[in-house]
Amino acid sequence: MYIYQVIIEYDGTNFVGWQIQKNGTTIQGTVQKTLTKILKQKIILYGSGRTDSGVHALAQSAHFITKKSIDNKFLFLNTLNFFLNKKKISILKVKKKEKNFHARYSAKNRTYKYIIINRIAPLSLDTNKAWHVKSFLNIILMKKAAKLLQGKKDFSTYRSSSCGAESPIRTLDKATIVKKESKIIITFKSRSFLQQQVRSMVGCLKFVAEGKWNIKKFKESMYSKKRINCAPPAPAKGLYLFRVNY
Repeated sequence: MYIYQVIIEYDGTNFVGWQIQKNGTTIQGTVQKTLTKILKQKIILYGSGRTDSGVHALAQSAHFITKKSIDNKFLFLNTLNFFLNKKKISILKVKKKEKNFHARYSAKNRTYKYIIINRIAPLSLDTNKAWHVKSFLNIILMKKAAKLLQGKKDFSTYRSSSCGAESPIRTLDKATIVKKESKIIITFKSRSFLQQQVRSMVGCLKFVAEGKWNIKKFKESMYSKKRINCAPPAPAKGLYLFRVNY
């Protein structure tokens, strides 16, 4: 038996998310079906984590077990991408791994990026790839609020009611914001995230940047540990799984 890791890039716009489910087409299901077809054996694909409907990935990590050794990786990648390209899924790399490797449980941390385009003009090139916000956003206040998110704490305020995690305690290693002209890039790094945590944090940061909340109100919302005190989550289209480190 052989274990292989694949690095996957995808546009999540037309998918109901990563994880296989009955109510629509998923990235996991699409790639798994293609692997099964190419390798001519039933393949189960394990991802580093779920991404919701509409969320994108620049480097999702997944693994699968196969009876066959993949000797010609160039040919294998070309064949996989031939079938997946029209669905806006690309397999960037395939790597042979040790038997104890697991795409989810072996991960040391995950990095997500959220993109906001802050301008009056509508989006042409970035439709479904960023959150278009017309109102002025104060980046200085946004950065101050983002710093408060860093560290180990109870993130219940930002946790979806359908989240299945046993504990709301997480350690956010990084929360940074960079503005390049009209594009605002928010980066979060942690070992793991709660369901809708990133989008919920971004929604609250936007409230601060718009002047709807001051820093005191932001702190009160965060420390309340109550979902009802969270701002509306940012839309999925601006969120990207950027990197998974092992």
